[in-house]
Formats: sequence, structure tokens, C-alpha cells
Amino acid sequence: MSTIRRLKELVPKNTALFICDMQEKFAANIQYFPAIVSVASRLLHAAKILKLPVVVTEQNPKGLGPTVKEIGLASYPEIKPFQKTQFSMMIPDVQNYLTKEHPGVENVIICGIESHVCVQCTVQSLLSSGYDVHVLADGCSSRTMVDRMYSFQRMKAMGAWLTTSESVMLGLVGDYTHPNFKEIQKLIREPTPESGLLSLVSSSW
Repeated sequence: MSTIRRLKELVPKNTALFICDMQEKFAANIQYFPAIVSVASRLLHAAKILKLPVVVTEQNPKGLGPTVKEIGLASYPEIKPFQKTQFSMMIPDVQNYLTKEHPGVENVIICGIESHVCVQCTVQSLLSSGYDVHVLADGCSSRTMVDRMYSFQRMKAMGAWLTTSESVMLGLVGDYTHPNFKEIQKLIREPTPESGLLSLVSSSW
């Protein structure tokens, strides 16, 4: 007998944002990197407006450099990136941050790179820990479009929700009368940059 998986309501009080490994040394090799950075930056600003917990990680920063400045972390000095060597963002420090400082989090929005490695491993870890995961298709990429395409298919099969940045931001405010609606509206005034998603569309999605 089939069951219908219920989507938890996406509201600021139970939602966190994860930004995965958006670092300098990746910039030249990731497909549509500037567009992915733009999406991550928009989500970061939206998260701060709506007071969402934010987790930023850096994979081996000594070798791959810090988070690119275009993300906008300099505007929020209270956000300290977590350094890691494992692929999943769910290192012990991040797990403690969620469970001890933000125990009410049920939903995680994730963007970053690479889709088929660190993002995918993080999604699997989060789902295994009982979180609902919202993967931003316009905010995740890899070095190849093939890896990107199959990572989306696999994450969806795992149980993650594939969505877009604008859908998530408007979903979080939920109503034109929300006190932060106009601030969020400013972030989406310009359409999301093209990142080759239409070339990935197939009947299997």
C-alpha cells in the first residue's frame, strides 16, 4: 500500500539554510558558478531578514580557499563558516549547532557545490536524521552537467524536495501582508540567473 509523504510547512521558525562549500578554488571549474553564487547570496540575505539559522561550510579551506566574497558573508560577521574534510556538512559541530542551539528546526534549505558530492552527502545525512530537505535546483551545481543532473535525480529519490530559490523565499513569507514581504520582494525583483536547468529536464523527473 503506497503512502503519501507529507511536506512540513516551510516557515521561518522551523527552517535553516545550509550553504555548502562555495569557495574560491571551485570558481573556475563549476558549471554556472556565478549564477549559483547569486542564488546563494539571495538566500543568505533572505535568511537573515527572516532570522533563519544559517550554516556555511568550507571544504579543506587551506587548499580550496575561503567562501567567495560575492556570497556576502562580510555583511554578517556573526556567521562563522564551519571547516570540514568529510563530504557531508553534518559534522559534529554542525549537528550540535542544530540540536542544541536550534532544536526547533525541521526543514533545511540547501544550496552549494558540488551537487553530486558534498550536497548529495549532506542531503542523505539530513534525511537520515529526520529533517525535511529542500534542494535548490537553481542553487546547486557540479563540474559537469551530467553529475548535476543525476545528483538531482538521486536526491529526489532519497526523499528530498527539489525546488527553486524564489519558490522557497516566497513560501517562507507566505502572504503579501507578511511584515518582511517587501524586503523579500526586492531580492526577487530580478529573475534568477540562467543556470542551464532546462537542459536537464527529462520525463524521469
